[in-house]
Amino acid sequence: MHNKATTLLLNLGHALDHMFLLIFATAVTSIALDFGVGRWEDLMPYSVAAFLFFGLGSLPAGRLGDLWGRRQMMIVFFVAIGLAAMGVAATQTPLQLGLALALLGCAASIYHPVGIPMLVQGAARPGWTIGVNGLAGNLGLALAAAITGLLVKYFGWRMAFVIPGLVSLLCALLFARYAPREALAPAKKKAAAGSAQGMSLAKLLLVMTVAATCGSVVFNVSTNGNYELLASKLSQISQDPAQIGLALALVYVLASLTQLLVGHLLDKVALKTLYASVIAVQCLGLLLANQFEGWLFYLAQLLFMAAVFGAVPFTDAMIVRYVDDSMRSRVSGMRLTVVLGASSLAVWLIGPIVKAAGFATLIWVMLATSLTTLLVVSFLPKTAPQRA
Repeated sequence: MHNKATTLLLNLGHALDHMFLLIFATAVTSIALDFGVGRWEDLMPYSVAAFLFFGLGSLPAGRLGDLWGRRQMMIVFFVAIGLAAMGVAATQTPLQLGLALALLGCAASIYHPVGIPMLVQGAARPGWTIGVNGLAGNLGLALAAAITGLLVKYFGWRMAFVIPGLVSLLCALLFARYAPREALAPAKKKAAAGSAQGMSLAKLLLVMTVAATCGSVVFNVSTNGNYELLASKLSQISQDPAQIGLALALVYVLASLTQLLVGHLLDKVALKTLYASVIAVQCLGLLLANQFEGWLFYLAQLLFMAAVFGAVPFTDAMIVRYVDDSMRSRVSGMRLTVVLGASSLAVWLIGPIVKAAGFATLIWVMLATSLTTLLVVSFLPKTAPQRA
């Protein structure tokens, strides 16, 4: 178990991680105007490198977390992502922006394979711990929507990167001060035996990775496209960027509460049953979203985002259930490299798909991906509720 300050900073780190990756998507229209780019859709592909390296960087980050130490890597995370955000704010051209976002993605890649395994070490209720951490991450999305919209409106898009960057550097100092030093790197600890309950670990990781890849595609496409999607659906109601940002932030805050419910149920309900139920709700929400405009769409968006966020804890829960702590960072890193590397292509496709075929087609793509997830989940083994 960690002290309260360490736990708080680990959860705050998850919020910052997701926030930094979504600042660009929220501010893209203002950045396009500043850089003289005709349409925001033409600037979206420049963010693909951030998500590509967000995935690729997870592999070395996870390895270093196990072999060098998770505490040291978390300090590196807070410093690197803060400095990278300030680098994005200093760019003057789309090419410079793309390179700076790539560095931001590299820094952001550290958190998931390092921070989450560090957080669940010795947790009495691992499902609940993961749920709370997931809530923190998704509140970061809400902060990206709300704070970025306000900062862009009153101070310009560059300050939307600079101010969170300064907060991250402060977190690095606090983490170095309050996080206790590790006696041994995780990889040097004696491993305990695990069981996949009738399925080999390799096969389980394959099923988990395919399901997580589909889930990550839906997550990245929705969170990166939601601001412009909501602006188009509420075009008859509001065009104020701050109002749209606050409306989207409310969706994220309410939808994030699903993670607490899922985290609670992970300790009580069979994982396969719970996972399939959440994905089924996700499919229903996406289907309804393509039928509605205005406030009815807003309600549908709340439904499918609640299910998108609710699906996030499952892969981390499975790693905690089946993988020993001595190698969790490396397994997480390997999975995230595949998952986020593949889903980064989806982020690149948002602009071209919307430009060529509109948001309705984008929603159909997400629905098809969710149905694929539902199919893959059916291959998971029947497991008992997850416990420490």
